[in-house]
Amino acid sequence: MNALRRKLSSSRAPVPEPHGVATAPGAWRMLLEARAPFELAATLAAIPWLSRLPRGDGHPVLVIPGLGANDVSTLPLRRFLDQLGYVTHPWGQGFNFGPRQGVLQRCNDDVRAMFARHAQPVSLIGWSLGGLYARELAKELPDHARCVITLGTPFTGHPQATNAWRFYQFVSGHSPHDPHLLEKLRQAPTVPTTSIYSRSDGIVAWQCSINEPGPLTENIEVRASHVGMGLNPLALYVVADRLAQPFGQWKPFEKTAARRWFFRTHLLRTHPHGAVSAAAS
Repeated sequence: MNALRRKLSSSRAPVPEPHGVATAPGAWRMLLEARAPFELAATLAAIPWLSRLPRGDGHPVLVIPGLGANDVSTLPLRRFLDQLGYVTHPWGQGFNFGPRQGVLQRCNDDVRAMFARHAQPVSLIGWSLGGLYARELAKELPDHARCVITLGTPFTGHPQATNAWRFYQFVSGHSPHDPHLLEKLRQAPTVPTTSIYSRSDGIVAWQCSINEPGPLTENIEVRASHVGMGLNPLALYVVADRLAQPFGQWKPFEKTAARRWFFRTHLLRTHPHGAVSAAAS
């Protein structure tokens, strides 16, 4: 974990962006981030529908907030999961201002403690930057992690394909421009890993949230803003569906019946010059 923190603290020179790769969302998509309160209202209206989702088995779930956010931002998500029967835990480190001294080690210690307390692996949910922590924790502690679910997390692509990289650099004091670190972050954990993303995300280019094909990876598109993704009823539905799978019996998200109207799944395709696209199904 200390080695990971040193990597996240690296300040290498910026990497030239290849021709054709994703760029940061434009002004129109950034304006669409204002819909977050309506997403919360939609979730409140959808409570009767969401309450019919399968009950949880009581396993522990760690929920990590995004850049510049704290546990208040994940409270609706955690309450929703608590009501389904899971045992959720906040990250408990105040505002997430990047991998400062001790942050990642505290996460590592918390996962170990939850695993010991509940005598079963921990599901890791991360929103935006929190998803990077969740993925890396699962790589560090694969025997302690049950699954990883990320919400609008930029784990691939160029750092400047987000509208938050300057803020990250300012509040954390770290540079995101490290080709070796970026390659490491792109690699998926060895546990079931779900990326929930939105093409209308106003902070992160959606292409930066696409897992490469693998037996334990999947990408699920929802219609959501970035700052409202953890409040969005469709995203909450996917989170609950993924957590409800029996341990050791993970299967990719199935678009059956009405799901076909609300969700799309994608596979990553890499084109010449580094361009990335996703084939929908």
